[in-house]
Amino acid sequence: METIALAEVAAVLADPSRATMCLVLLDGRAWTVGELAKAAGIALSTASEHVTRLVGAGFVVRVKQGRASYVRIANPRVAELIEHLAQHAEHRPVTGLKASVRARRLGFARTCYDHLAGELGVALRDGMLATGLVGTTDGLALTPRGRVVLADLGVPVAAGRRPLLRDCLDWTERRDHLAGALPAALLDRAVDAGWVARDGHRAIRVLPAAGEPFAALGVDLDALGGVPAP
Repeated sequence: METIALAEVAAVLADPSRATMCLVLLDGRAWTVGELAKAAGIALSTASEHVTRLVGAGFVVRVKQGRASYVRIANPRVAELIEHLAQHAEHRPVTGLKASVRARRLGFARTCYDHLAGELGVALRDGMLATGLVGTTDGLALTPRGRVVLADLGVPVAAGRRPLLRDCLDWTERRDHLAGALPAALLDRAVDAGWVARDGHRAIRVLPAAGEPFAALGVDLDALGGVPAP
């Protein structure tokens, strides 16, 4: 029975169009079927059929917002599965200038579902631990000082069913970055405040305004080479 179930899951992602859709959805945002069709280079009707297959397999869910309908990854567990499969695929040798540039951008900073990953994501974890914003006495936990700093930066810290903080192994750095409700809120705030920008294909571009807020989080962006000249 487990063999059959595994084969069924593999079959869902075996189609290149469905695999492309899942990869673009890894940026954590909700996409329209039309946007997914454009990303996969297929007709809208075909994309709709693929989305129905993905919904049936539990990979994605449909979200209604007024008259608009969107598609997003079903949950963080599904996102991690796709991320790990992408990790396996990325282990193949990179060929060509375009692929090499994309690999470097993803290696420096990217989204891992709804939080920061890559060199920047790992540096954020290291920085928040080094400055005492996050403690590890009883697992990862936000400290009182961390709550003050995040409040000053306008990052909401909301309790809920989802863990606030947890480790997530970064496949390019092979070290942990931070996942959970708090890193997701931090990424949202960073995008809204103009500290970073989504640069397509999950890459994250660091903007000049990021220097001060990331320094407050213990990250020296100049040392990482991530802050462009004004």
